[in-house]
Amino acid sequence: MTKFAQRLDQVAKHQAVFKEFGRGVERESLRYTDDGRLATTPHPKSLGSAFTNEYITTDFSESLLEFITPVSRDVDTLINQLSDIHHFTQTKLGNEKLWPLSMPCYVGSEDDIALAQYGTSNSGRMKTLYRQGLKHRYGSLMQIISGVHFNFSFPESFWDALFGEQDEKTRQDAKSEAYFGLIRNYYRFGWLIPYFFGASPAICSSFLQGKETKLPFEKVGGTLYLPKATSLRLSDLGYTNSAQSALKIGFNSLDQYLEGLNQAIHTPSQDFARLASKSMVSIVS
Repeated sequence: MTKFAQRLDQVAKHQAVFKEFGRGVERESLRYTDDGRLATTPHPKSLGSAFTNEYITTDFSESLLEFITPVSRDVDTLINQLSDIHHFTQTKLGNEKLWPLSMPCYVGSEDDIALAQYGTSNSGRMKTLYRQGLKHRYGSLMQIISGVHFNFSFPESFWDALFGEQDEKTRQDAKSEAYFGLIRNYYRFGWLIPYFFGASPAICSSFLQGKETKLPFEKVGGTLYLPKATSLRLSDLGYTNSAQSALKIGFNSLDQYLEGLNQAIHTPSQDFARLASKSMVSIVS
């Protein structure tokens, strides 16, 4: 019997733990107008403060909403919570709507993408400043690509069923090893998710902003598409970071991961250094 089968058999003896997994969803969605253009209005006051509302906030841009559910141990409850947040939000948007796709709607210019604002407090201004850095590094268009984050955690009862009694240090090491195993398996099989469920084979031509691409797009009106594509969001045109992928941080152990992060922090980037120099010149001017 494989190690995985042994662990599965062990946990199967305590089936109640499968009802105690923690789940949460963070879903991003752009606000857009009736003519299919990106909304340029500020974050609606009727949705509360983007800085303090724990369920409805903004991500990169004022027009990029983010919905956050509480942690739930029941799938139906989780979906209903997300649905309620969507419904409430739509009732407060007036003539604007929520863009259903991950790739953005029509964007006339990057100047139309206003950075998210969180008030005048130091913490709020720091959040906006962080987004200013993202704009300089990767461009605003890439940052308004929407996504869904699925958060998942195992209850302590799961580890009890899997490992039995352990002292605190042994338990922490065992949990770290298991989580890194989960991460490695996700990297191994994660491509299946966009392969079977990917639904972004098309983009608005405005997303290219005049830039050329080697992808063999076909065109219908103002829409570019690839007939056999599943997720352009995950393509080289989508939400990618080539500089980060080159760091090759390992997931074989906590020590290897921390060592990789430490090395990444101390690895200079010539491209980013040039951006920093330009920013300093701008500030001095």
